[in-house]
Amino acid sequence: MSDLTVEVDPDQVGFDPVRLDRIDRHFARYVDDGRLPGWLIAVSRAGQLAHVSTYGHRDVENGLPVELDSLFRIYSMSKPITSVAAMMLYEEGAFQLKDPVSKFIPSFADPRVYVSGPTHAPVTVPAAEPMRIWHLLTHTAGLTYGFHHAHPVDAMYRAAGFDFGDASVGLDEACERWASMPLLFEPGTEWNYSVATDVLGRVVEVASGQSLDEFLAERIFGPLGMVDTAFWAPEADHHRLAALYVPGAEGQATRADMLGDAIMRRPPMLSGGGGLVGTAADYHRFTQMLLRGGELDGTRLLGRATVDFMTANHLPGGVDLETIARPTFSETSFSGMGFGLGFSVVDSPAENKVLSSPGEYAWGGAASTGFFVDPVEEITALIFTQLLPSSTYNLRAQLKPLVYQALVD
Repeated sequence: MSDLTVEVDPDQVGFDPVRLDRIDRHFARYVDDGRLPGWLIAVSRAGQLAHVSTYGHRDVENGLPVELDSLFRIYSMSKPITSVAAMMLYEEGAFQLKDPVSKFIPSFADPRVYVSGPTHAPVTVPAAEPMRIWHLLTHTAGLTYGFHHAHPVDAMYRAAGFDFGDASVGLDEACERWASMPLLFEPGTEWNYSVATDVLGRVVEVASGQSLDEFLAERIFGPLGMVDTAFWAPEADHHRLAALYVPGAEGQATRADMLGDAIMRRPPMLSGGGGLVGTAADYHRFTQMLLRGGELDGTRLLGRATVDFMTANHLPGGVDLETIARPTFSETSFSGMGFGLGFSVVDSPAENKVLSSPGEYAWGGAASTGFFVDPVEEITALIFTQLLPSSTYNLRAQLKPLVYQALVD
């Protein structure tokens, strides 16, 4: 089991411990008034954990507290992991970023773009540009999510059985169905949060000759010591699993077992975009690997230049998400925010209006988990809880200034 304990006095790495305590006081209020069940927060600098705290319950109804080894559904925090997996294969020459996706999934060879019309009879035109690997990594492929409820193609996804975490087919069949539906736009011209990373996971499978769970376990989780991260929680670990909640009457967190219990068994589809469960300790090790330029404790997953490349803004023309993104649900704000190969990337803290550093990269999950890595200040931070959707309170945006205000050196 990977560890998550304070390794250094905060003032030794430039944090004011009194100011760090503001983090806990702030988020404790969400638990005390019933809006959150509980949470775990971890902050490090220069590779050393300076602040680790828990508060509240992983299971309110049974009085079980959040513990350091509690298991959380990380949902879209799976995306950076799958993106790292893809870039490991890129480093090995398995593909080029401009390669068409159809090289690995032939059904994407002739995509069509939605123009108008109802879901049962859409008017479409052939795409002028192939869907490429880099489009998947940047969510510019023209794909979507059924749960957006913002476009006729979203409804097509729902009709095909893809709403939120309820896929009943394997990843290969899911990709076949997505390939049969229209794109929202020409690949590479807009940004829309989507199943793109799930398709990327299928590319990883085809390029590596392994199932996605096998590849991640062998090439990422095992080498990094992420012993508790997987696509489902085994029965022996169900007692560690945090319950899933949604806002109920007057904002009170209400248990949602119908959604939450799915993680207790192997899913039909291995979702590289949203399917993983794990501990904060495991994800902390993943962030430390990124902060150190692809290496941790003598194990190197990526070259330093690759991490730098992934965490640059890859949006066409270097614009921010506000300029190019469809106004749908995602795990970040849009103004002043670029997007790399699997991460949001802060281009302008002033435009973003959230205290941060240029070049800070991050992502989050639908149940209000989140992380960020600041390579300038050498800071990483995690918040783990289980409240759907993450847009309810936008906890990640609240965490950032509370971490940075404690930085005094």
